[in-house]
Amino acid sequence: MTRLDTAQWGADRLRVGPWRGDHRIAYLAPTPGNPPDPSTIRECVAGLRRDGYVSVLTSALSPSEQRPFLGCGFSVHEHLHLLRHPLDRSSTASPAATSADTATADREPATTRRGKRRDRDAVLEVDHLAFSPFWRFDRAGLDDARNATPVSRFRVAVSDGTVVGYAVTGRAGPISYLQRLAVHPEAQRRGVATLLVNDALRWATRRGARTMLVNTQEQNHPAVALYERLGFLLEPDGLDVLERDLPEDESPEPAS
Repeated sequence: MTRLDTAQWGADRLRVGPWRGDHRIAYLAPTPGNPPDPSTIRECVAGLRRDGYVSVLTSALSPSEQRPFLGCGFSVHEHLHLLRHPLDRSSTASPAATSADTATADREPATTRRGKRRDRDAVLEVDHLAFSPFWRFDRAGLDDARNATPVSRFRVAVSDGTVVGYAVTGRAGPISYLQRLAVHPEAQRRGVATLLVNDALRWATRRGARTMLVNTQEQNHPAVALYERLGFLLEPDGLDVLERDLPEDESPEPAS
């Protein structure tokens, strides 16, 4: 399996598949805001072990979503900042750019348009240059980000005919998610990120979302500063990606 599949255990639904195409590491994502029962997690872990995975990573989870996983032997792999942007038409009516963005954007303007299938290679090249190896998307990761919510928007930023950035935004009910934002290193600090974020905010507002969420790595200070300048508020608790090894000789855990 190279893409994520949705598996059903009773009332629990989990998205499961290889992490970034690595068949040694599994990826496990519960339905947002609906943590699974510990018995479901244990059953899923046992199945992943039988499938040959040696470890498993979760999606970024809130403190309440983490509890059943921590009780099943998971631990924190990485802490992420979580930022929230309240949405209303007045707050997203016009683009908000930083002075540094504006100063250079006039010289090298970019435009946004709908992302197309033929853009995928260019988008993944930008993604690989913008992120460290652990967090880079492959084709399946990009597709999963676009399919993670009932409604999504895939936009690319183009300068002189070249894709220099992209964003994936999703909406599930009143909550929207900036699922992915990447800008080519040579195009950073030229207003491209601001252009894409404002496009995402306006789209989510038009779609009836009441808030937008985005997460980023703790050490990504430029991203946090950008989001805060554009009206995002840093949430106090943040999110955690959890991990668990899957040793072959591990005894089955008793059901609770």
